[in-house]
Amino acid sequence: MKTEDRIETHFTRLAPAQKAALSKLGIRTIRDLLYHFPSRYIDSSQIKYIGELKAGDSAILYGKLSRLKISKAFRKKIAMAEAVLEDETGKIKIVWFHQPYIAKMIREDSLAELQGKVGERRGELYLSNPETKLVGKIPDKTGDSLFGTGEKTKNISLAVYPESRGLSSLWLRHAVGKVLKSGILSTLEDPIPDEILKRYNLPTFKTSLVWIHSPKKAGNASAARKRFAFEEVFFIQLEKQKLRQSYRESRSYKIKKTPSEIAEFVKRFPFGATKAQEKAIADIMDDIGKPHPMSRLLEGDVGSGKTAVAASALYGVVTTRPEGQSYGALQGAYMAPTEILARQHFESFIKYFYHTGIQIGLITGAGCRKFPSKVSPHSWTDISRSQLLKWVAGGEIAILVGTHALIQKTVRFQNLAFIVIDEQHRFGTAQRQKLARKEDILPHLLSMTATPIPRTLALTVYGDLDLSLLDEMPEGRRPIITEIARKDKRDEMYGKIKKELKAGRQLYVICPRINEPDPAKEMAVIAKSVKEEAKHLKKDIFKDYEIGIIHSKMKPKDKEAAMIDFAEGRTQILVATSVVEVGVNVPNATVIIIEGAERFGLAQLHQLRGRVLRSNHQAYCYLLAESAGGKTADRLKAVLKAKNGFELAEEDLKLRGAGELYGGRQWGISDIGMEALKNLKMVEAARKEAQNLIKDDKTFKKYPLIKERLENKKAEIHFE
Repeated sequence: MKTEDRIETHFTRLAPAQKAALSKLGIRTIRDLLYHFPSRYIDSSQIKYIGELKAGDSAILYGKLSRLKISKAFRKKIAMAEAVLEDETGKIKIVWFHQPYIAKMIREDSLAELQGKVGERRGELYLSNPETKLVGKIPDKTGDSLFGTGEKTKNISLAVYPESRGLSSLWLRHAVGKVLKSGILSTLEDPIPDEILKRYNLPTFKTSLVWIHSPKKAGNASAARKRFAFEEVFFIQLEKQKLRQSYRESRSYKIKKTPSEIAEFVKRFPFGATKAQEKAIADIMDDIGKPHPMSRLLEGDVGSGKTAVAASALYGVVTTRPEGQSYGALQGAYMAPTEILARQHFESFIKYFYHTGIQIGLITGAGCRKFPSKVSPHSWTDISRSQLLKWVAGGEIAILVGTHALIQKTVRFQNLAFIVIDEQHRFGTAQRQKLARKEDILPHLLSMTATPIPRTLALTVYGDLDLSLLDEMPEGRRPIITEIARKDKRDEMYGKIKKELKAGRQLYVICPRINEPDPAKEMAVIAKSVKEEAKHLKKDIFKDYEIGIIHSKMKPKDKEAAMIDFAEGRTQILVATSVVEVGVNVPNATVIIIEGAERFGLAQLHQLRGRVLRSNHQAYCYLLAESAGGKTADRLKAVLKAKNGFELAEEDLKLRGAGELYGGRQWGISDIGMEALKNLKMVEAARKEAQNLIKDDKTFKKYPLIKERLENKKAEIHFE
């Protein structure tokens, strides 16, 4: 047996449903199976039959759920869901306080695994707020054959894996056990050098595989998870540091501007620059004055002035002549994720540059524009793509703004010296490199994002970039008044919003779903939907106002039309999914309602709230949750207290856990890799080891396993 062998080679009796489930989980080879790590462990001594329960027991139960209903607690009138769990030995009442939606999410007679503490009231046993998981089947004689030993075994830590329909943890435990017993471990070499393992007291590769899948004690699993978390971050860092080094060894344009020249440009802004903006501009100008390419990430909340920083740097670039030339100028490119955002930035740059005579172009799938036009020096004109490309190639267009259209082969620059990529996590690594490497002399790269991310994540996924933070807001911006709105106070909330709409302002309403859920569907998310909420608001609440909708399933041109209608005031209310978190600047939109707020990450809530922080008018945000007790209340209160998105990103990591961190999946990191992000020391250690290794042996001659792993890495980390 070899790690690269296909699963079907050694598991020949796979049913079609199992094959589909393995594919869905990304398990295609033996190596994939070994790296499909447990999400948690259960103590086998806690698995019990209902008939043997007594008050105070912590138990794991398997059975059939029935008699599901929504009710209210007798005294405090707390909304809750109720059910009865039954196995071959008896029945027990189940209660989920503050979670009435569970009764709609679970189908009658579903099979389930419940984990919780047994309580007693008036002589009757019950399970309160248990962890609930639907299962495909109940293991026969749970206490015995679950372990595959034929007899009751005490205190074994059983691995519980991420599952998919048709593939249970029981099957995965047996499959991994078969592989580990095959002798494959003796053929495996450790990809992490021995000296690094010893330095951080990490277990070896072979030991870690055994400990993570079948730990004898809790400490085994913890040590193995730590090792694999370090391994994942270490290899990401190696990749990033290698990329960083290749940039530093490349040649770029040296751009020298005096601080006074840049200050003169900044002075014309319609607002005073913040200290954070001034520092970011100074750092960028210092970077681009060096002979190797800059790679910098500019991170800042919505409305913190990132575009102004980019414009200042671009001004320095496009007013500089190519080295050794007494004519012409260097060029800059600005790439945005959507056509509507590209057009918005094109118009912003016109305001910044109209007095300079600098020519600006726009290229998108929908067409091309140029500023200034011959007819009006203060306006743009539509031009043909061929004419625009000719002027870009000839150097007449100094700044080209666009979408993915910028990376087409037909787009050629004369002297591309500076690239700005907005909301850069939405572009894949390959796309960014394709744009950056179009020229023989590498241009400087400024990436920008409004997505608040924890420091440990920034150090990992942006390991090849230097970091600038905009943690101040322009003067005059009032803090958003944020409220956790109670359901019984909706009328009062709508009354306040109507006053804002009458004053000419606009409203966003964010919903977690596009369509109404099917209550009969297992584990359906019961939450407000865009389509139904838009109908309800028009019919019952805001009859006098025009309402638009926008969601991810709409065609791009329809989404854009809906956004333009809202931006230009033809609709006063926009009901949308979180697709608007990276959206168009609508200064007149000053109110946002976020329905099902508990279903969004803290950083995402903050970013959505930032949609209404685009002017000096007072802005309001109302958070509504299906359930506002316990952890939900703590998380939503954190949104009220945090001063900025960076604080919230760190809080999200603490409260929700790395596996649930908003955007975790988009960074291309596994759940176990995300666990490392709670440990700054581990991330810094992995970064330091990667830097030292590349400094000492950049071609990995001493480390062939590392070289092979990096070369064979098929799945690029994508930031989208």
